[in-house]
Amino acid sequence: MTFNPEKRYETNPFVDVNAITTSKKKVVIGQGNDILLNQETGEVSTTNVITYREVDDEQFVKLFTQNIGLTFNLSANGIKALTVLMWIVQTKISKDEVVLDKYTHEHFSKMNPKLHMAYVTFRKGLNELVKSQILAKSKRMGDYFINPHFLFNGDRMRFITEIKRKDK
Repeated sequence: MTFNPEKRYETNPFVDVNAITTSKKKVVIGQGNDILLNQETGEVSTTNVITYREVDDEQFVKLFTQNIGLTFNLSANGIKALTVLMWIVQTKISKDEVVLDKYTHEHFSKMNPKLHMAYVTFRKGLNELVKSQILAKSKRMGDYFINPHFLFNGDRMRFITEIKRKDK
């Protein structure tokens, strides 16, 4: 059955629906093996809400950096430095070490004039990424190791947030 927002229903139209599709995304609700079910009572204590959507390269980087920023409570400086890091990862990298120095900053600013940031902002952001364990300083100044669990040169990322109510 297709949901019609104009229609009035005799029974709940959402009972047998496990996906909501719009023109830009698909939201799947309550599917998968990760649903927690109490074997004795049959009560569902956890469900999934999974959103799938396709985006272009620019939107991918923007959404990725925003989600990592939220996950690690990054400031605007951290998110800006992460944007530079993502740009490097997607354009030039084939290993787990990157150069993030004043020359990288200048090149990024030249190639992305709309995203220009001051060098001091970039440095502060890099320090945040190190504190958040997204990057680690290498022996050579300006060189960093990437935490491969957070950054990769792929084309999809899944962010999962579990929200648990505190016990009373």
